[in-house]
Amino acid sequence: MDRGNCSSLNEFIFLGITTNTDTKLILFSVFLLVYLINILVNLGMIILIRLDSRLHTPMYFFLSHLSFCDLCYSTAIGPRMLVDIFATDRSIPFYGCALQFLIFCIFADSECLLLAVMAFDRYKAISNPLLYTVNMSSRVCSLLMAGVYLVGMADALIHTSLTFHLCFCGSNEINHFFCDLPPLFLLSCSDIQVNELVLFTIFGFIELSTISGVFVSYCYIISSVLKIRSAEGRFKAFSTCTSHLTTVAIFQGTMLFMYFRPSSSYSLDEDKMTSLFYTLVIPMLNPLIYSLRNKDVKVGLEKLKNKIMVH
Repeated sequence: MDRGNCSSLNEFIFLGITTNTDTKLILFSVFLLVYLINILVNLGMIILIRLDSRLHTPMYFFLSHLSFCDLCYSTAIGPRMLVDIFATDRSIPFYGCALQFLIFCIFADSECLLLAVMAFDRYKAISNPLLYTVNMSSRVCSLLMAGVYLVGMADALIHTSLTFHLCFCGSNEINHFFCDLPPLFLLSCSDIQVNELVLFTIFGFIELSTISGVFVSYCYIISSVLKIRSAEGRFKAFSTCTSHLTTVAIFQGTMLFMYFRPSSSYSLDEDKMTSLFYTLVIPMLNPLIYSLRNKDVKVGLEKLKNKIMVH
């Protein structure tokens, strides 16, 4: 990233979540607990799916990658944010800022696309259960995940390159707790119209593709479920989809609110709270949503607990 002669900045300084000393200890305690639960449940989900042969199915293969994405992008932000609550030096090198945003963007974008893939997986499982393992073979699942990560990386590289080629010739204080596009755009003295256009175009395409994919998949799912004669069968089919729909609604709604609007409407103090929600709280909620409503996960956890107690 050659910034040319337009900027002499070597670092940025985070202003953090708050400067109120009375609330720092409370915020630190709350978000440390949230982050630790986040690590525990996501890492636990990955390990459980890996160890329990009953969970070696496409659905849980994608669920383990969902936990991996949550773990990666929250860890790119969470530890640094917690340290900065009490730190006197909140500076981050220019390229460290770029790296933090790159990692966050790769896995956040990948999660958007993964949610659409998971909807497609549910459609295949419900519409034709007898051919499910054939249609969603390990090769197909691996190719889908490779595509998800490649698109996420490509999008992240584009946004990172464009953003960190901007001129930052004024203040280097980021009114945020991590390197995100809205606060960086506000610091830049360059024309950011191209950046905003690229953000709206690519992010809009990813969001439109994801939401459309989920919508179309669930239209087919509903059509398939209505053909099931027994009420118990219909309920069971729908219950396997409610966790996924809850995750989609929370994640996509938050991302749309954060990024699909012009810079003139940014309110960074409000955006900090929204950012805390999708960088720390949502990654903690996703595995809990799935595990609390899923019999297979509950059985797997019980078996794992019994094995640990025996040894």
